[in-house]
Amino acid sequence: MVRVIYVTENTPAFDAKIEVGDYIVEINGNEINDVLDYMFYASEEKLILKVLRDGNLMYFNINKNEYEDLGLGFDNFLMDENRSCHNQCVFCFIDQMPPNMRETLYFKDDDARLSFLQGNYITLTNLSQCDIDRIIKMKLNINVSVHTTNPELRCKMMNNRFAGEKLKYLTEMTNAGIKLNCQIVLCPTLNDGDELDRTLNDLGKMMPNIQSIAVVPVGLSKYREGLFELTPFTQETALKAINQIELFQNKFLRKYGTRLVFPSDELFLIANRLIPKAEFYEDYPQYENGVGMLRSLEDEFIDALNATEFDNEKRCISIATGVAAYGFIKVLIGHVMEKWNKLVCNIYPIKNKFFGETITVTGLITGQDLISQLRDKPLGSSLLISSSMLRRGSDCFLDDIRVTDVEKQLNTKVIVTENDGYELLDAVLGKEY
Repeated sequence: MVRVIYVTENTPAFDAKIEVGDYIVEINGNEINDVLDYMFYASEEKLILKVLRDGNLMYFNINKNEYEDLGLGFDNFLMDENRSCHNQCVFCFIDQMPPNMRETLYFKDDDARLSFLQGNYITLTNLSQCDIDRIIKMKLNINVSVHTTNPELRCKMMNNRFAGEKLKYLTEMTNAGIKLNCQIVLCPTLNDGDELDRTLNDLGKMMPNIQSIAVVPVGLSKYREGLFELTPFTQETALKAINQIELFQNKFLRKYGTRLVFPSDELFLIANRLIPKAEFYEDYPQYENGVGMLRSLEDEFIDALNATEFDNEKRCISIATGVAAYGFIKVLIGHVMEKWNKLVCNIYPIKNKFFGETITVTGLITGQDLISQLRDKPLGSSLLISSSMLRRGSDCFLDDIRVTDVEKQLNTKVIVTENDGYELLDAVLGKEY
């Protein structure tokens, strides 16, 4: 059961006289323990709520529109504790974090409810058969970190002796019509090569309910003392992985009408290969996983650029980006400077001193690295940075430095842009939101 902490006025629950402090025990005879139970069973038009109030059980009949919100609020979004990961994956980036950072950065999420509600990836290792039965009953489409379909190798990669046997849930869910997006964190010499062939072949057999597969390269920080020895990607090994994936894409495209598996943008950057055209990414099923973001950004940027007329005013700005994306951003801004010869835009690749220089993605740049590497650089009237550097919904970098701190230290305005080509061009042009 879950405790009500507020009741919104003029809602079905308010009209039925549900009160703050009541405990919702059941809806239509179904026990309510968390947000999924509540959302699923409260969606019907006719409800019987079993409520515990001051030690007494009460029943409330509620008629409402289908899917209309009851109007109840609870202690937290999930209605109970977030479920953490029980694995010790050899590639886990959280285990490669430096000490003394904020506590939330060390929490390993592995919650199937957040997978359905927010798109998080889960490993299936902390799920029971009852959990899988509920996913099937509620028809919850989720995202799964697979990494390998070799049971023994999966146990090794996750440091969990149950990780291999949990692969049976993939078959069980897809056979029941559950749609899955899958992820493979690719580690050279571990789950690449023949093992990647095996994984992609196995997942392909679960079509059409495997909707997409993203292959992302392992990220290795400098804080790996005592951890499993892993090999970083090189241009050669990244190119080899892309070529291998493209063979499967062609096979799946012929057989199923979809490429199904997609290399992440980071793999293309490491391999120094051009980002593919938009049709390569189909409907961008793994966009939030860093697959196709750069293609979408470039296409939007060029569309916006072609629709823009430039004045003759001089403007000087700067952009900070990760080392991997530096060449991509340089080409993108070059298109603007060809049309606007009075624009000066300094683009700075920020080396990741905080996590180690093997980390080259923009999203892991810290405030202290920005400050130390840009302190004596010409920045112009403003510095543009990607919102991926910041904690979601805040102005805080991973090292707890704030955007205002960077502005003060560098004595320039910082403009945060989303992964949106139109917004990026507006920021380059100096248009404010």
